[in-house]
This record gives sequence, structure tokens and C-alpha cells, in this order.
Amino acid sequence: MLKNIILMGPPGAGKGTQAKRLVTKFDLIHISTGDMFREAIKENTPLGALASSYINKGDLVPDDVTIGIVKERLAKEDCKNGFLLDGFPRTIAQAEALSKIGLEINRPIDVVINIDCDKNELIRRISGRRVCKNCGAPYHVDTMKPKTEGVCDICGGPLYQRKDDNKEALEVRLQHYVNETRPLLEYYEKQGLLKNFDGSQGSDKLFDELSLLILNK
Repeated sequence: MLKNIILMGPPGAGKGTQAKRLVTKFDLIHISTGDMFREAIKENTPLGALASSYINKGDLVPDDVTIGIVKERLAKEDCKNGFLLDGFPRTIAQAEALSKIGLEINRPIDVVINIDCDKNELIRRISGRRVCKNCGAPYHVDTMKPKTEGVCDICGGPLYQRKDDNKEALEVRLQHYVNETRPLLEYYEKQGLLKNFDGSQGSDKLFDELSLLILNK
């Protein structure tokens, strides 16, 4: 079984949905960059305190600090059965450092899953998203409609559209994503680790394909 995984994909491709299902099915630890920072800061580790000093000033956390926190997190006992990295690495330097970390702690990356999706489909998905102001429950104007328009089924709260869930904002985010990730995809393809999947297909079909990959069938 492939157990140490990097998950990549543009906003709206279905990464979040697949991550939740995969970590549950295969008993993996889901690790995002934000979660790692919050955990290190909460535990008041030296690197956590250093990261906090940058975050509190509104600065980006330097690569060496981020990489150190990643190493601390992946070395923890709960990662021994496998992990799913989401949001890291973001640069070639981080990817190269992650490779070294994997060798040092004997937890090398087994596979890089890239969920891609047609741009028009991404725009349709994201521009149609709605969220409950009270409980945060997600909805969609096409695929996940509430029983009463504009009202949350769970708590009765009002639904709204996030400011960046529109075509214009998504165009900017997608361009940033393409510029940042294309070198990473090329890097992992050369390493023989990259596996591409179509995020525009149904969620269940995609999950079945990803499961077969992880089972190494």
C-alpha cells in the first residue's frame, strides 16, 4: 500500500472531499500547512514560537522554519502508518527538503496525487458555492441545494457567497496556482512519483480510482 502521500490540485477540483474520504478509509493522518503551524504554536515548540513571531507580524514564514516544522510533524508517532500532505510543498526548495526529510526519518513520499479539472468546471463549482453564516455548512446552487432557497437545512441560518467565490477572484487564484505548481508537477514527474487524475468526473468514481492507486493495484 502507498501510505505517504502528497495531494495537489487547483481550488475546486475536489481535493478537500477526497482527502476526508481517503484518510478515513486508509487510516492516514491529514496534514495541512496551516494545521502544522497551529499545532506547533499551540505546543510552544521553539520552531512554533519562531513561526508565530512571523505570522503575528503578517510576514511569510521562511522556508527553513516551515521545513523544520514539517520534519517535526512527520516524525511523530501518529504518522507511522501513513500521512496525506496538503498544501506542502509549494516550492522546489521545499520539495527537495521534503525528500531529504523522508530519508532521514524513514518516511519517504510514496506518491504525488494531482487532481486536475477543466477551468470552466472549476468556475462553475466555486461560483455556485454557498455557506451557512451560522454553522458553516456547505451548499451549491446546482448540486447541493438547500430545501428552502437561501436557508440552511441544519440550523436555519442564512446562506451566503464568500467574497472570493466568484469568477474574477478564481481567475487570479488559478493563475497563481498554475505558476506555483507547474514546476512542482514537473519535478515529481521526473521523480516518477506523479499520478494525475480527472477531478471533473464524479466524486465516487474519483475516490475509487484513488483507492486503487493507494492499494497499489
